[in-house]
Amino acid sequence: MNNVIIKNDVKIENMIYEIRGKQVMLDSDLAKLYNVETKRINEAVKNNIEKFPERYCFKLTDDESNNLLVEIFDQKINTD
Repeated sequence: MNNVIIKNDVKIENMIYEIRGKQVMLDSDLAKLYNVETKRINEAVKNNIEKFPERYCFKLTDDESNNLLVEIFDQKINTD
């Protein structure tokens, strides 16, 4: 079994967003936590899609992506 070590300087609560009424994390943030490339996270999902039903994993619409970018930008400005 592999052990996962999360960096101490990572604030997971800053990586959680609400989309479609659900708390979610982005693939890029999961990649940072697991210290892998984002494409590796997406490959794992693609190769094991049966383990990732829509309630656990879904693709954002263009509008959701744009709204999330605004939220991330606002969050970054308020913490700097």
